[in-house]
Amino acid sequence: MTQTTAAPNQGRLSLTTILAFACTSLPLSALGVAISVYLPRYFASHIGVELAVVGAVFATVRMIDIPLDPALGMIMDRTRTRWGRYRLWTVIGTPILMLALLMLFQAPEGSGRLYLGGWLLVMYLGTSILGLSHSAWAATLATNYHERSRIFGVMTAVGVLGSVLVLAIPILLEQRGMTDAQSVQAMGWFVIALTPIAVLFVVARTPERITVDLHTGHFTLKEYWGLISRPNIIRILAADLCLSLGPGWMAALYLFYFKDARGFSTTEANILLAVYILAGFAGAPAIGWLAARISKHRAVMVATTGYSLMLMMVGFLPKGAMGLALPAMFAAGFLAAGFGVMTRAITADIGDEVRLEGGKERIGLIYALTVLTAKVAGAFSIFLTFTVLARVGYNAKEGAINSAQAIHNLELAYLIGPIVFVMLGGACFIGYKLDATRHGEVRRQLDERDALYDEAAIIESVTAEPANVVPRPPH
Repeated sequence: MTQTTAAPNQGRLSLTTILAFACTSLPLSALGVAISVYLPRYFASHIGVELAVVGAVFATVRMIDIPLDPALGMIMDRTRTRWGRYRLWTVIGTPILMLALLMLFQAPEGSGRLYLGGWLLVMYLGTSILGLSHSAWAATLATNYHERSRIFGVMTAVGVLGSVLVLAIPILLEQRGMTDAQSVQAMGWFVIALTPIAVLFVVARTPERITVDLHTGHFTLKEYWGLISRPNIIRILAADLCLSLGPGWMAALYLFYFKDARGFSTTEANILLAVYILAGFAGAPAIGWLAARISKHRAVMVATTGYSLMLMMVGFLPKGAMGLALPAMFAAGFLAAGFGVMTRAITADIGDEVRLEGGKERIGLIYALTVLTAKVAGAFSIFLTFTVLARVGYNAKEGAINSAQAIHNLELAYLIGPIVFVMLGGACFIGYKLDATRHGEVRRQLDERDALYDEAAIIESVTAEPANVVPRPPH
């Protein structure tokens, strides 16, 4: 399927188009839950890798992986094929991810740190390719300020479905008498099967337009520094780091906390996590609705404040009280769903601002930088929390009995980290100026410039003479 060259409709995209495009979110979100909540614990408790070693391997791989995302982003932005730009990379990433998942979730007992680290690196390559191409493609699919909130809201809601489906696996299999390890392995097979089906829907049903670069040539180190030193880029990267670190910290300790500190069974803990994620079905569009009325950055600040309050409430509830924990976890998940929706939509807006002023498409690179911060956050959260728990005497082995002091330290680690970082993430948007009015002016100038180049291309095709169009500078 060739890319669509006409300018996208500035009105609302059809819901069927958005739903088809959002399918990539199904396996990526399902994998996000499996990797952050289950896989580290699986390698520590079932495969037999020491707790601190698991944390160190995850952190090391993330750090090795850091330069990969900016490089991929720049390559994607420069890609031009008859199949499109981001569509091609979506197809490339699929088999890479599937192979890595097979090796990780079916790892033989006794596999060591080198096995874990090597296949984690391959897996992160696959997820980087799929995630970057999906987000960057979304930014070109929807160009309107409010339409971006809508499309990223639908993407998040579809991702919630993937997360809930993968969470249902251990709940159902436990009822059939299967072990935690068998449940984790079944999660891997589920994501492996889901990935090619989802990608097929995306590449077959979604149009793609390749934007025009005002300037050509290689991306220099000076240009790279100019990009990452922009105030709005610094702001979104800092916010994304904090808003990834908070929930990532919580995810790394989730099962330990709810089973050992809050007194819930594995099934109850999984049900609570499913409710937390399922709340995103309502939370993602609701935060998008709120953003249309008070602006995206203010919606983030509202969501982060409410999330922190809900998380504190969970810590004060009676142990094992499902009836009280369910609404609290639903409220926290409802608000957390807005983090990714708004930051990704805001990133797309900033990408328009960068393209207007610099004359080049850099949205792939910008999303790569945000993915980079998320990877740093993921590595830091797993490394720090697992290392701290190991040093205070917490034993992660199946059936182990921990001291009251170790459980208390687990509670502190679970609550303090997420609350502090999420509130810092919301505070990053104090003073942010790129609201609907300002972005509307940016898009107006971009559309005028793109139309000018489209007209020049038509003139050249008819007359076989250069149109000699000189674009107006941004104002």
